[in-house]
Amino acid sequence: MNDTEFHQLADQLMQQLEEQLDNYLGDADIDCETNGGVMTLSFEDGSKIIINRQEPFHQIWLATRQGGYHFNYQRQQWICDRSAGNFLDMLSEAVSAQCGEKFTFNH
Repeated sequence: MNDTEFHQLADQLMQQLEEQLDNYLGDADIDCETNGGVMTLSFEDGSKIIINRQEPFHQIWLATRQGGYHFNYQRQQWICDRSAGNFLDMLSEAVSAQCGEKFTFNH
């Protein structure tokens, strides 16, 4: 993957996340802010989830209360380099845990 491809894929992912958060109809208050390739999700309890691009590695990094994860683009999806988990599934679990209600990002 070259830098251009990485930026296109990362932009698509960030836009998808933002759209799904904007259309969220649940009771939890989740604030989403993007600045310079870093997306911060803030929750009512003061906790945060940070999603950022690591251009030199062509990775997406995810920081949650449960830990930090690095994702590579493989087989048309972002896959964790440690657990082989899917980014959207792992993010859904983290958001659900931090907002206190079921939340699912669509693939």
